[in-house]
Amino acid sequence: MKILIIRGVHGKTMAVQLGFWMKALLSVCLFGAPLSIGWYLGTLYSPEVPEFFVDLSDSLEQDLANQRQQLQDIEVDSQRSVRALGVHMADLQSRLVRLEALGSRVAERADLDTDEFDFNSTPALGGPVAPVASAEPLSGDLARQLGDLETQLASREMQLGMLSSLMLDRDWRDASSPSGLPTTAGWISSRYGMRADPFTGEQAWHNGIDIAGREGAPVLAVASGVVSHSAQSSSYGNMVEITHDNGLVTLYAHNKEVLVEQGTIVHKGQQIATMGTTGRSTGPHIHFEVYKNGRSVDPASYIQRTIR
Repeated sequence: MKILIIRGVHGKTMAVQLGFWMKALLSVCLFGAPLSIGWYLGTLYSPEVPEFFVDLSDSLEQDLANQRQQLQDIEVDSQRSVRALGVHMADLQSRLVRLEALGSRVAERADLDTDEFDFNSTPALGGPVAPVASAEPLSGDLARQLGDLETQLASREMQLGMLSSLMLDRDWRDASSPSGLPTTAGWISSRYGMRADPFTGEQAWHNGIDIAGREGAPVLAVASGVVSHSAQSSSYGNMVEITHDNGLVTLYAHNKEVLVEQGTIVHKGQQIATMGTTGRSTGPHIHFEVYKNGRSVDPASYIQRTIR
């Protein structure tokens, strides 16, 4: 590197050859000094600049951390909402299953056409295609729809429950009306009314009918009701009295063994005793009586009945 030195306006020009170390020293003087002076002046008169950038960085990191936490909270709330929605849907589905079972039972008891009232099949639906405002309903709309569905299910459950109760009441009334024989086998050996007494041979009033059979044969309740009397007497032997609806009472006498106690609820066709010959009896049979509002009636009219 050469440096030209001019002496005066019309002076001579002199060239000076610089070596490596002179070049380095000259570069430091020309460039390093101004930079050093600028840095010094910057730190001297603006000491707050580095702290500002540090605070800004800390603030951005805090905002980012807050946003991450908000996203986590939103995710947790969404998962909770999905779980709650799943539980609610499961509850509605279980109630729908119970509703279908109840509807099927009511339809069966009401003798409805199973092809027309099939609660186990998907209901027939149809209609033209209608445009929808949105493919995905809002969460508020979804909650409202679920609420409406739950209200409809509750209403249907109440209606079918009341109908089922009425059907049960009707079934109980039918079951509590005496009909049929009080045993599975046997024959009528003596009818209701006047007859010759089997011990004295004199004419006497017979207050029921006698059904002869095998000792130990089952004695059955001819209707549902409550055992109002279960005891032993010299005339009836081991006897059972059952009170039914509509002022009806049935009596079963001369049993070998009584299987029910007073206060027991019995159902139509249930075994209540075994056939015997206790009390005033000449052999194994059932002495069967029927009372209507406290007055003795002929059991034959009830034996011939069939429940429809």
